[in-house]
Amino acid sequence: MKHFPKLLSSQIGFDVAQTMLDGFNRHYRNFCDAAVRARTFFEGADLRALQQLARERIASYDDRVKECVAALEDEYDAASIDDEVWQQIKLHSIGLLTSHRQPECAETFFNSVCCKILHRSYFNNDFIFVRPAISTEYIENDEPAAKPTYRAYYPGKDGVAATLERIVTNFQLETPFEDLGRDVDCIMQTMLHTFGVVEPKPNFQIHVLSSLFFRHKGAYIVGRIINGDLLA
Repeated sequence: MKHFPKLLSSQIGFDVAQTMLDGFNRHYRNFCDAAVRARTFFEGADLRALQQLARERIASYDDRVKECVAALEDEYDAASIDDEVWQQIKLHSIGLLTSHRQPECAETFFNSVCCKILHRSYFNNDFIFVRPAISTEYIENDEPAAKPTYRAYYPGKDGVAATLERIVTNFQLETPFEDLGRDVDCIMQTMLHTFGVVEPKPNFQIHVLSSLFFRHKGAYIVGRIINGDLLA
């Protein structure tokens, strides 16, 4: 920042930052609820409901942004807030996000709201998050019952095919596969076509995000392969 405030003295700055975070938290609760409903629709093969839910989920983000902008304009006359306070709003937001589980997504929501209020001349790192201020990479999850962000699999013992099958079955989908072995063989062929014959290294492992991603008619497993210097 060009003129870094030595003291965060603005109560309005804190209140605006809290209002924006509250707006994001409402959006994220809706998003999580939609993810649970998406799995139910997918397992029930209700593709029409799944597609409608996808449309609603996209619209929901814009609706929460508009809702937050309206609240800020109504309660704080946001368009008239001066530069110094806007700088403090961002700094207060960083402070509020230090213990948040989704800081990068919350920063994106912050930017979306700010871009509806501020002139383009404010679109720099003094007022919005041009670069992430907080990374999720080092956040520790201290909730006992919480799922890990990702699972790690080591194919060295059972082989790649058996590991891929275990990755799929660990999601415990209610809908049965027509032929999971055939599908795993297709993945193996795709890997061979993409990477060629690869010798397993001592660090050979597969990381898979714990949650499925539902888009349109499909459910997607997202992960990466680590093998020596290969990261794919």
